[in-house]
Amino acid sequence: MTKKQTKRILRVVLPVATVTSMFFVPWILIKAWILPLPDTVQEQVNDAIGLGFDGMIVYVDQGGKAPAFYAAGWKNREDNIPADPHSLFKIASIGKLYDAVAITKLAHSNRLSLDKTLAAYFPELVGRIENAEKITLRMMVQHRSGIPNLTDTPNFWTDPPKNNQEALERVLDLPAKFAPGEAYEYSNTNYLLLSELVKKVTGHSNFQYIQEEIVTPLGLKNTFGSIHDVDLDDMMSGYYVGVEEDIKTADYGSMVATAEDVGIFLRALNDGSLFDEGEQELYSSIYVYEHTGLVAGYQSIAKYHKDIDTVVIQFVNTTNFEGYTWSLSEIVYNRILKILRREKSA
Repeated sequence: MTKKQTKRILRVVLPVATVTSMFFVPWILIKAWILPLPDTVQEQVNDAIGLGFDGMIVYVDQGGKAPAFYAAGWKNREDNIPADPHSLFKIASIGKLYDAVAITKLAHSNRLSLDKTLAAYFPELVGRIENAEKITLRMMVQHRSGIPNLTDTPNFWTDPPKNNQEALERVLDLPAKFAPGEAYEYSNTNYLLLSELVKKVTGHSNFQYIQEEIVTPLGLKNTFGSIHDVDLDDMMSGYYVGVEEDIKTADYGSMVATAEDVGIFLRALNDGSLFDEGEQELYSSIYVYEHTGLVAGYQSIAKYHKDIDTVVIQFVNTTNFEGYTWSLSEIVYNRILKILRREKSA
């Protein structure tokens, strides 16, 4: 995506979306909520396209059953290519689950300490990140550091940084959001710094370590570090409401994977098969077992539901910054769960 296209998203679409959301968006959500629940997951996915999504992929892994794949809408609407449940997708913050596993494994093997400070590992950041001497790695993993969120800085979406160093520069010298450990506020900067720490400790990139410790052991063939590691024809297109262009080439620093690969990872995370002895207890003390992801053109939900022993991954390739597409995707996801629970109890 060109800079011109990204500026168009913020400068042109947002004012229109704001006015539209005041009068129209709530009715979309109400309609999605009150529609009769269909008989099957595929019917629900089809219905979601009728609510305004360009394309959707759903992966369902029920214990004791072969995984099921569902798709509707477009993989690429310009070329009229139907949605493919095996397409690659930007998983955005779902990648933090992989990062947290990496940190857990390094901590368990005593290659780093969760109780050491940011200053201990990055002394050059003392005076550039407020409270660096008091912020521990544990606080960073748990979003309790107070470090400002880099994606909230001016022009991040219209002029994204080219690398981690450029991204970090955008938050240096900004005041802390709160004292370390005193509150919770989601900050992508925490995980940028953690990825740099993995690189410092291992001598390899963050994703290379993830590949060695997670991707390869699980036999995942369709999980990659970025859009630059894949054939873009294999990736689902991404769309922003009100903008015609496909924005899948925009690089905001996201891992890329299929729904199936994310589902396999998520089950292994939840059942503990991903961990060596003693690692899962440590992981449970620092991070969560489910996640969502949101970046321009791509939104995703990855959760394991213990009551029905089922992993459900949902990918949607339509977003807007006003948020109604996110609420709509959550409604659809919850309706899919109702269908699966109804089938389980039948």
